[in-house]
Amino acid sequence: MSTPITPAICVESLTRRFRRTAARRKAWQILFRGERRQDAPPSAQEGRTIAPSAQGCGQNGHALGPEEFWALAGIDLEVRSGELFGLLGPNGAGKTTLIKILATLLAPTSGRAWVAGYDVVSDPYSVRRHINMVSGGETSGYGILTVEENLWLFSQLYGIPTAVARPRIRRLLQVVQLEDKAKSKMNSLSTGQRQKLNFCRGFLSDPDVLFLDEPTLGLDITAARSIRAFVREWMQERPGRTVLLTTHYLAEAEELCDRIAIIDHGRILACGSPADLKSRLELGVELILQVLTPDRSPKSGVRGEQIQEMLQAAGRAVPGLRQLNVTLPDAAAGLSEGGRPVSVAGDDRGPTPGTREKGATVRMLPLSPAGAPIQIQAWLQSEPAAGEFLRQLALAGITLVGIEKREPTLEDVFLHWVGTEPPPAPAETAAGR
Repeated sequence: MSTPITPAICVESLTRRFRRTAARRKAWQILFRGERRQDAPPSAQEGRTIAPSAQGCGQNGHALGPEEFWALAGIDLEVRSGELFGLLGPNGAGKTTLIKILATLLAPTSGRAWVAGYDVVSDPYSVRRHINMVSGGETSGYGILTVEENLWLFSQLYGIPTAVARPRIRRLLQVVQLEDKAKSKMNSLSTGQRQKLNFCRGFLSDPDVLFLDEPTLGLDITAARSIRAFVREWMQERPGRTVLLTTHYLAEAEELCDRIAIIDHGRILACGSPADLKSRLELGVELILQVLTPDRSPKSGVRGEQIQEMLQAAGRAVPGLRQLNVTLPDAAAGLSEGGRPVSVAGDDRGPTPGTREKGATVRMLPLSPAGAPIQIQAWLQSEPAAGEFLRQLALAGITLVGIEKREPTLEDVFLHWVGTEPPPAPAETAAGR
């Protein structure tokens, strides 16, 4: 197969609209609202025109389910040749709809898309010669055929010579640890083993562009790890191979993907490398400290209120401090504040996006075992603020015996972009290029 031109995938203003019949909207109402009108059967809804002000509302203003909805609401995306690109989003965000359009299984409502340089609408047969697809939970094959026979059958449908197909089948079965099931009929396989067979089928044609829609769904840890290693090795064997991956396993996306796009409500909200996406959050610095009080013993007679005073004094000197959580050993129990949060001067932002506190706080948390160092969890606005906080602790006579710095994760990125707030209008979304 020829190497696809750059970019491997290009999408411009792509939309996809789905319509629900009145009967299906009524079923949606019954399922999610538990409301059934006894005086009007579902057929009475047929042909009814719903006014814009009442659209989506049933009797007494209850939701009836929209007549139509947009699975994709204007997608702009570019995937470079040789790139492993990840698509992350909640259920119903539009990930599978996008992949089906790119795989020529579904027509868009508007917009254009090219895969391997070919238009998915006007030239679908050329697209199909360069692609393949693995969908999690999909059953590929015939139950009365063996695993090996199923893969050989697909190889012939793909036009692969038997001399090339046989060794390729053996290698793929070794990757997914199914070589001992090669002579077993497919209907005797477990769900996870069928998913492994589906994975083998996707790589059998050696495509230029491969769509992996939750490929490790239902697989055990060992098999999923082997598949991730094989995907990386497969892409390195021939430059130009391109993979578009959707997954709900964020660690998998961070391990594999060169770039990631966050999609929700049919729109691309953010796009970039995992490191770039995390750096955009500006969550500040989170430190986990293990400290000892001035006499350098966790079994000292220093009481909780004394520790509070030390930390409050240190916190007031650091404007970039957002919040402190403190876990005390048994010997330091006896908080006069009863364990409630105590405000100190500092930044007015909480430790996570969307959390707001009136000043930073010192929170005295449940006790740790006797003899354990005091643990301090600190959120600070910046690296300089973190350095100043450590300096103030030293000036207060608090000895640092352990430190851990926590970086933002891809989960933080996901939750930042995909929350309860409605997504921005299409003109305000990231272009995803």
